[in-house]
Amino acid sequence: MTALDTSVRAKRSLAARFASGAAGGALRVFLLVVGLFWLVPTLGLLVSSFRDPTDIAASGWWKVFTAPAQLTTKSYQALLEKDEITHALFNTIWITVPATLLVVIIGSMAGYAFACMDFKGRDGWFMAVVGLLVVPVQVALIPLSELFGKIGIFGSIIGVVLFHVGFGLPFAIFLLRNFFAEIPRELLEAARLDGAGEARLFATVVLPLGGPAIASLGIFQFLWVWNDMLVALIFSDSGSQPLTVALQQQVRQFSGNIEILAPGAFISMVIPLAVFFAFQRQFVSGVMAGAVK
Repeated sequence: MTALDTSVRAKRSLAARFASGAAGGALRVFLLVVGLFWLVPTLGLLVSSFRDPTDIAASGWWKVFTAPAQLTTKSYQALLEKDEITHALFNTIWITVPATLLVVIIGSMAGYAFACMDFKGRDGWFMAVVGLLVVPVQVALIPLSELFGKIGIFGSIIGVVLFHVGFGLPFAIFLLRNFFAEIPRELLEAARLDGAGEARLFATVVLPLGGPAIASLGIFQFLWVWNDMLVALIFSDSGSQPLTVALQQQVRQFSGNIEILAPGAFISMVIPLAVFFAFQRQFVSGVMAGAVK
């Protein structure tokens, strides 16, 4: 290669790097603009939750920037004074946390068994689990309603939790099995040669390496259960209904109860966002731990 060719290649690489950097900068600006537009409804809901209903009816939420005196906490006070709303919020927690933990724990153990243990009919059972992924929720509503009614858990928190666990496990097993299957078999065999049993191997080797997939599963399951309305409408009653159903009933009863709906909707949205960002930190740490190991 001559000096001229080297110079031309260096110039091209410099131009290519410049074009790549410009494209990356433009992409970042585009994503930033999209993110800001995505946050506008959230900002509007937050501002509306701190405004008086008369102000909401009179002008748009952006008027608060020229008249900040409109901001008030009366809507949140009215929300917290309604027993059905606060009770529904706690019901949502009692439904979401067990449904998420059970799916993560059972799915992790089943995923490990399908990925790292040899037993008769393993592939057939796994294909059956994969087949359950395509079963729609609506198909099981009537049969499970009859079953839960016969065993006495229809209309209770336990019934809602069991429904979410049953329909969350196929995806959990499928996701974690595929992730655990990527763990080197040599690492597992070395641990077994050192005397580690299956329980210890699962707890000390597989779970730390599976941190990213487990964190992702926890996020998906939590968001799905927290935001669910269809299952809660059918399998819960007035004493076990979550926040989504309580807010929907506020719309039906009062048709325009904005002083309750705006703060309630924002609380219903901000809690899963906080959980998402909390799990996101664990997700990043799990990725780094897996890379180090």
